[in-house]
Amino acid sequence: MKIASAQINSTVGEISRNLEEHYQMIDLASQHDVDLIIFPEMSLTGYCREEAADLIMTEHSKELDLLKQKSIQENIIIVVGAPVSLENKIYIGSFILQPNGQVKIYTKQFLHEGEDLFYQSSFEHNPQLVVQNEKLSFAICADIENELHPQNAFELKSSLYLPSIFYSKNGIKGGLEKLVNYAETYSLTILMSNFSGELWNVEAGGQSCFINNKGELKDKLPTDGRGLIVIEKNGDEWRSEPLLVQ
Repeated sequence: MKIASAQINSTVGEISRNLEEHYQMIDLASQHDVDLIIFPEMSLTGYCREEAADLIMTEHSKELDLLKQKSIQENIIIVVGAPVSLENKIYIGSFILQPNGQVKIYTKQFLHEGEDLFYQSSFEHNPQLVVQNEKLSFAICADIENELHPQNAFELKSSLYLPSIFYSKNGIKGGLEKLVNYAETYSLTILMSNFSGELWNVEAGGQSCFINNKGELKDKLPTDGRGLIVIEKNGDEWRSEPLLVQ
């Protein structure tokens, strides 16, 4: 089994440009026979608040059509983010696109201060996936600030914890420290995806990373730059490979 986290530089509101970033990373992941790829928080739209109502998507949005096709053609699960409309409410969400054509949606449970002016939180949309005997739980950004979130993944017997985040250069050190602690405390293998570059007038912290279930930070990308971290399980051990792109 192979999974990958993508580190990209999205631009707020420029969905066509952002999609090209996704296609490039998905193609690279497919060349390495990856089974699942995750992208950062609101990867399709770039991180946004005030613009959320203009950028919302549903599982039927045309922007997802080519990604759905890639999922089927390349036999890869693709996890991408955007403001999500469900039941006439707006959430920060991840679309989980599967090669069988099904789409699952995860919604952010714990919001940053100020996000509640534009988004709802929800604990009702929390799908787990089972891929090659591994149970996967998903997270979005501020979810990892609350230990109840990884604890819940542990109680659901998840072995892989996959956060999609937008952490700044100032905040990423603390975020990594929390993830290392969760990995050790709850025996979770963690693969995290963050942005590089500038979004929302903030410099993103990059450092998308792989942490094993002993709490050892085994690999990470640089603060700046784009690429993948690919992890592969052989027996009981995961090994990682960083892939930087121009």
